[in-house]
Amino acid sequence: MAFTDRFKKSSNPVLSEERLQSASRSDGGSTSIDYDGGTSTVSGAVNKSFILGFLLLLTSFYAFANPSTLFVWGGAIGGLGLVIAMCYKPKWSSTLAPIYALVEGLFVGSISATYAASFGIGLVFQAILLTISLLFMMLFIYKTGIIKVTEKFRTGVVMATGAIFVVYMANIVLGMFGINIPFLHEGGMIGIGISVVIIIVATLNLLLDFDSFERIEAVSAPKYMEWFVSMGLIVTLVWLYLELLRLLSVLSGDD
Repeated sequence: MAFTDRFKKSSNPVLSEERLQSASRSDGGSTSIDYDGGTSTVSGAVNKSFILGFLLLLTSFYAFANPSTLFVWGGAIGGLGLVIAMCYKPKWSSTLAPIYALVEGLFVGSISATYAASFGIGLVFQAILLTISLLFMMLFIYKTGIIKVTEKFRTGVVMATGAIFVVYMANIVLGMFGINIPFLHEGGMIGIGISVVIIIVATLNLLLDFDSFERIEAVSAPKYMEWFVSMGLIVTLVWLYLELLRLLSVLSGDD
C-alpha cells in the first residue's frame, strides 16, 4: 500500500493527509509550500524539537529554583489550552509551540521541585535519566524496525492513550467532590502495575511521534508542521517524565 494511502487511513485526525493539504491550501493555494517557503523535513522537525526542549529546560530550571502554585496551575491549564489551539489550527504552531514549551517548563519545574522537597533531588535526576534513556531506546527500536508503526499498532496506541486520558479527566472531576479513582497513582502491587502500564503506553507514543516526523516529510507538509510534530514529541516526553516521577515516588515510599 502506498505511503499516502496509509496516511489517509491514519487513526490520528490531526496528522491526516487531508488535514495537512487543507492547511496548505489555506496558506496560498499550494498543497506543499507554506508561507515560510519550503516543505517539512525530518531534520527540520528534529531541530525544532531541540529548540522546544531548550526553551522548556530554560523555564524548568527557573521554576525549580522558584516553585510556585501559580506556575503549576498556569502551566497545566495554559499548556493544555495551547495544545488544543494548535490541534485546531496547526498553522499557529510556529508561534504557539515555543510559547507552549516555555509555559510547560514552568509547570514541570515546579512539580519537580515539589517531588525534590518530598523525596530528594535524586529522585528527580532518576526520572530525567529514565526519560532520556527511554527516548533513545525507543528511537533505536524505531530505526531498527524492531517495532513497526503499522495502522493496527497506531490505532491500538491511540485508543489506549485516549482511555488513559478519559480516566485522568474522570479522576480530576471526581476529585472536586472528594472522590478518587482507586489504585490510580497509589502504592501497592495494583497501583504500581497501573503506573507501569501507563508508562508503557506513554513510551509507545514516542514511536508515533518518530513516525509523524517522517510522515510530514513524505507528504510534503507545510513547514509549520515541523513545529506541530515537535510539540507532540515534547508533550509525550513531559507526560512520560511525570509518570516516572509518580512511580519512583511510590516506590521510594514503599522502601
